[in-house]
Amino acid sequence: MLQLKVRHNPDVAVESAGLVLYRVRDGRPEVLLVHPGGPFWKRRDAGAWSIPKGEIEDGEVAVDVARREFKEELGHDAPAGDLVPIGSVRQAGGKLVRAWAARGDVDADRIVSISFTMEWPPRSGTMQEFPEVDRAAWFDLATARQKILAAQVVFLDRLAEMLGAAGASPAPPRR
Repeated sequence: MLQLKVRHNPDVAVESAGLVLYRVRDGRPEVLLVHPGGPFWKRRDAGAWSIPKGEIEDGEVAVDVARREFKEELGHDAPAGDLVPIGSVRQAGGKLVRAWAARGDVDADRIVSISFTMEWPPRSGTMQEFPEVDRAAWFDLATARQKILAAQVVFLDRLAEMLGAAGASPAPPRR
């Protein structure tokens, strides 16, 4: 069970590391995205999904964190071998997210996520447990652009560029 951490020092930037898992179906790339668990995200869809990612603690190697978080959020090992760095983005809340791409496949209907505990409803004194990720799904790049958090769209663009250079058919650019 994961306990939520609260950072009290606004001068310390939060950094996360994640993995953009992709596969190619009928010549078109698809990406695996995760939907956050918990009551806040329950009814949110467009703009709520994310790459599997998690916080980098002091002394941790970012790419190792990306692999660990993939396992924790999906219950599947990250693909073996080298991961391709696709850069970083700063999200609206200030968090810096570093990402790597890897080709692979998992059954999105068979994920097992770790959980976290929080007070719910707020100020009720009742602690409840929620999955960190409540579902995962494969999306073509055009659909993924609608589902993913706005700041993370750049990872899809970089993946499409990388795959275009490798001969795969990328999705059309975002307007």
